[in-house]
Amino acid sequence: MTPISPIETWATIVTVAATAVAGDVLTAGAMRRIGDLDEIRAKSGLGGAISAVVSSPMFLLGVLSMAASFFSLLFTLSNVEVSLAAPASASLTFLGNAFAAKIFLKENVDRRRWMAAIFVCAGVFLLAK
Repeated sequence: MTPISPIETWATIVTVAATAVAGDVLTAGAMRRIGDLDEIRAKSGLGGAISAVVSSPMFLLGVLSMAASFFSLLFTLSNVEVSLAAPASASLTFLGNAFAAKIFLKENVDRRRWMAAIFVCAGVFLLAK
């Protein structure tokens, strides 16, 4: 493993988290717009439910973001120790999802979830030292 600078380390970790958050939020938003797949399947069959999902540009963008997250994770793991990369990207994703859910999906993110996200990030901060 070729050592990389701390800035490059955190840039790759943040990229993993940002693309994961984008994928999660876009996919969740698309599924909310599409509606209940059981109802669609009851009306249009399995093919209709599949068609409703794969014809959604928001869903496809979410899947593309998830793929980008996966490949950026592979790049990160080839350059950063897994004992830092995995918990750091997971905690930033956890925190990013809370913010994105509140802002873009208008979800009620209660104090308990914010505290959990902060404690997870604090634990990763301690690992990084």
